[in-house]
Amino acid sequence: MTDREEKIVDAAMRVIIRYGMKRTTMNDIAEEAGISRQTLYTVFSGKEEVLQATIRLMADRALDAIAAGSAGAETLGDKFDIAVDHLAIRPYRMLSATPDAGDIIIGFNAAARDEIAVAYERHRVAFERLLQPYGDRIAAAGLTLRALSDFIQNAVTGMKHEAKSEKHLLELLQTLKIMVLKLVEDP
Repeated sequence: MTDREEKIVDAAMRVIIRYGMKRTTMNDIAEEAGISRQTLYTVFSGKEEVLQATIRLMADRALDAIAAGSAGAETLGDKFDIAVDHLAIRPYRMLSATPDAGDIIIGFNAAARDEIAVAYERHRVAFERLLQPYGDRIAAAGLTLRALSDFIQNAVTGMKHEAKSEKHLLELLQTLKIMVLKLVEDP
């Protein structure tokens, strides 16, 4: 993504959070980005394309932060905490602070289903990489790395959307972490 595209996408994120998907217009995005509507349309053909780029940039940033944080983390538990912070806790906080959070989730699903699927797979792979050193233990439990990482990604996504509060989300994530750590611990 070019610097110009990133500037526009950052502006789009701010506007979408402020107004929700339905009420956000290309004019709103252009104004927030400090560019003309015509310039916006030369970079992105429409709101759906901006939305897809927004999802892609959010995934890129989360995965970059996970990679950077995990490089300095020593334990699987610490790496797991870093991953769920960027893939569940921070998005939950962002949506919780948004008056039209439901609209954003619905808008994302309706307008950018394919991009969300790509981000989901990239997140699953991030969990698979965290678990890679424990592949033998996971296999001994009758699981594959892919199946376990898919389960974790599904669980984290569900928790992020269904938690009753941030406290509830943290409790759910802690339970999942304990289960994963128990699975890969030495017998």
